Order: sequence, then C-alpha cells, then structure tokens
Amino acid sequence: MNSAQRIAVFLDALAAELDASQNTLMGYARDLNDFSEWTDRKASGLLDAGQSDIEQYLIGLEAAGLARSTRARRLSAIRQFFRFAFDEGWRQDNPAIRIKGPAKEKRLPKTLTETEVDAILAAARTSGREADRTRNTCLLELLYATGMRVTELVSLPLSAARGNPQMLLVKGKGGKERMVPLSPPARTALAEWLKALDEQNEADRVKTGAQASPFLFPSRSKDGYLTRHRFYMLIKELAVAAGVSPGKVTPHTLRHAFATHLLSRGADLRAIQVLLGHADVATTEIYTHVLEDRLKELVLDHHPMAND
Repeated sequence: MNSAQRIAVFLDALAAELDASQNTLMGYARDLNDFSEWTDRKASGLLDAGQSDIEQYLIGLEAAGLARSTRARRLSAIRQFFRFAFDEGWRQDNPAIRIKGPAKEKRLPKTLTETEVDAILAAARTSGREADRTRNTCLLELLYATGMRVTELVSLPLSAARGNPQMLLVKGKGGKERMVPLSPPARTALAEWLKALDEQNEADRVKTGAQASPFLFPSRSKDGYLTRHRFYMLIKELAVAAGVSPGKVTPHTLRHAFATHLLSRGADLRAIQVLLGHADVATTEIYTHVLEDRLKELVLDHHPMAND
C-alpha cells in the first residue's frame, strides 16, 4: 500500500471503531496528507518517518506561524496514525510516542452579552420573508436555549421535534447522545416552525408528489439539511440587522453565550458540562472566568473594607 491507501485504511478504522464524525475524519485526512506530503519531500515517506522527522515537521509548522491549536491537532493525528500502524504491524515501533505537543493556550471564549443576544433574536423575528423568519427564529431560539453545536442543530431529525417536547435528544460527537431542555420561547418557536414546515411539505406533496425530508431544517444540500456554512452566513446577516458587530457573532459564540449566561446566573459547572456535551469537565472550566468575576463583584459589593 502507498501512503494515501494507508491513511484511508486508518480513517476507515477510525470511523468504524470510534464512530468518528465526518468532520473529524476530514480533519484527520487533511492533517495526515499534509504530513505525508512533507515526508515525501524529505524522501523518507510517511511510514518510514522517525521521531526526528516528526519533530522537524512540528518546528516547521511553528516557523510558518501556525497556531498552537493547529500544531497540537496535527500532532494528535500523527500520534493516532502511528499507534494504528504499530497495532497493525506496519511498523515495529511508534516514533510519535515520546513527542510532547505544544501547550494549549488558555484563551477566554468570545461571547455575547444578554442584550446582544436579545437583539439578534429580535432580528430573526423581523428580518426577511415570513417563511424565513419562522425558520430563523426557531434556529436561533434552539441554539441559545440548548447550547448545541452547529452541526447538532442543523442536522436535527424531524422526529425529534414532534409532540411538543420539553427536551430534545441530541446526537453529539462520537455518536454520544444527550438530552437538552427547551425554554418556553424555544418551544413556541419550534411549534410555529413545525406548523409552517408541515404546510410546505403538504403543498409540495400535492403539487409534485415529493416526500417530506426527515430533517427539521431541510435544504437542497447533499446531506439534505441546512449546511453549517449557510447557517454561519445567516447568523452574520442577522447580526448586521440587529446592529451587533458581525465580527463577534458566530454559531459558536452563541454556544459560549449559553454557557456564560447560565453560569453567571448561578448554574452548576457540572450541569453545564452535561448540557454542552463535553466529555471532560476540564473543557468546561474555561468558563470559570465568569465565576471569578462574580466572586469579585460579591466582595466589592458586600465586604465592609471595600467601601470607598
């Protein structure tokens, strides 16, 4: 097998054994193909790369100005590939096992204020055509009410939304399922969108005989549902309509806003971990800056020595 074929075998195993998502598989493919091309230029080849080759590759990435997170992700892909190569007997050793990756940067997530979120939700209710307003309001209300990842949101099955649910079953990373509660505004928006969607599906059935899509947010994309890119552009458009800088608004910042606003109002960090679908609470701990701000505010407001 050549390098491309070995990468393909590794990705197939990753998909079968870990139920890795399509986005994860595409990311691993890009990272491993980049490393494979680099080893080909060095005349060693992917499977014959040694520890020093991997270290030189990482040094080159740093010199090229790639972010720490990107370099850490590339090393993770390389490590898993060579672990697989060792297990399969393609190699007698794992050249990546002793390599330490770059330390992760501790950056506070970008988020939005409650006022900014309210303005974007209001823009969703008033901007564009009536059919678009109903759908967009449902998208935004669900996202802010649950903190779902954008892929989890746009790929929701229609069946999950039937019956006026108080909670939604969400399929997250690695196929892991979790339940997320819906706020009253989100349930109202969902009911209105379902009514509009059912009416449209019935009209299409009568007119063309078309079968209804199994997705809550159908589209003509190859996957059959609204694409992440389209939703990304949509949320930028709504930010402009709301008078909020589009540079600070993405689907992920609304996810951060969900977590930040919950925590600032007294929610438990462990509960937020479950709602966000984080496998490790350490991932959720990035939001503890909110707790620090709240504790500082409590001291300044109530400590007898804090008076001016």
